[in-house]
Order: sequence, then C-alpha cells, then structure tokens
Amino acid sequence: MEFNATSRSVQGSSASRRLRRAGRVPAIVYGGTQAPLNIEVDHNEIYHSLRKEQFHASVLDMLLDGQKHSVLLRDVQWHPYKQQVLHIDFQRVDASKLLHTKVPLHFLNADVSPAVKLSSAIISQIINEIEVECLPAKLPPFIEVDLGALVAGQSLHVSDIKLPVGVKIVTHGAVDDNPVIVSATVPAGKRTAEGDEGAAPEEGTPES
Repeated sequence: MEFNATSRSVQGSSASRRLRRAGRVPAIVYGGTQAPLNIEVDHNEIYHSLRKEQFHASVLDMLLDGQKHSVLLRDVQWHPYKQQVLHIDFQRVDASKLLHTKVPLHFLNADVSPAVKLSSAIISQIINEIEVECLPAKLPPFIEVDLGALVAGQSLHVSDIKLPVGVKIVTHGAVDDNPVIVSATVPAGKRTAEGDEGAAPEEGTPES
C-alpha cells in the first residue's frame, strides 16, 4: 500500500494545530541510521487507509517528496471523541534486516467444524493477532487459522498455527509462551439438555 507524505519543517503544538485545521496530520518517521524525520500527511487519505486492516500489518510505500521509502505503521493517536487522526508514528524498514510486528489472524471454516455442526459449540477467539519476526519481503498481511477440524471442548494454541515460510512467532519469556488462540465450548444448558435426552422420567409415588 502507498501513501503520500510531505516534509515538515515547523514543529510544536501550535504548528500541529494549524496543520490539523488545514486538513493535515503531523507524523514522524524514525528508525535505522538516519535521524527522525518530521512529515505531514493528508487527513482524508490517511483516515481511509487506517480503516483497512492491511495498512496496519504491511510494509508501506511512503511517497515523500518524490522518493519512495519503506515504512511500518507503529502508532496512531486519535482524538478522544472525534473521528480525527492527531498524530502518526512510522518506522523505517531495512529490506535486509528482520522486523518484529503484529499480524492479524483470520479464522476459517468455524461454521463447518464438528464443534459447531455436531455439538452447537461456541467458538471463542481469544487472540486476534500475533507478533512475528521475518524479513520485510516475507511479512504476510494476515495468517490463516483453519478451524475445520475443531471439535467440542478443544482449544488451539499459538503453536498450532501454520506459519508461512520465513516467518517465526516472537515470544517474550512470559509464563505462558503458548497461549490459547481459540476454543470451542458447549454451553452448560446445551450439555444438560443433551445429557438428559432419552432419560426415562421418574415414576410418581402411587397413592395409598
């Protein structure tokens, strides 16, 4: 995905407010061996780009003053109650260096899984994105998780995700480095109904 940017020489809160009134958004590009670069972008263009999932998990082409730069979206500051972008952070991308970023998970075939079709289970998506490490050229816009074989009572963990070639999951030494990403649970009422199905009714006590 591409977006347009312009170099910004004036800084400070007053200058940023003037930019926003003019329909522009102040932003910064950092990382690599170069100094941080102050830029500005068109609010409408960037607002609509931010509504696309791919813009958050892809290497972006920033067209800055006639030159193309590879960057990642790192942070967005929104107005507390308006649909207005206040500030954006981008990070430079080096094609030869590994990068760490979060990638969304796309869950497939839940509706045809045995958990849903045979047991009327509820599929709970616990984690919707994971942090990965890869070269920029290998960064996937999303990772698919096939739930077609999921059965009632089963959970899938991060280690069950089939990763694209050249992509690794990043762990941070937490207590649980293999958390649950999705689970299939049969509601208690459903289990009771199924468990009682076919049971003979209790006979009443005959009157004396």
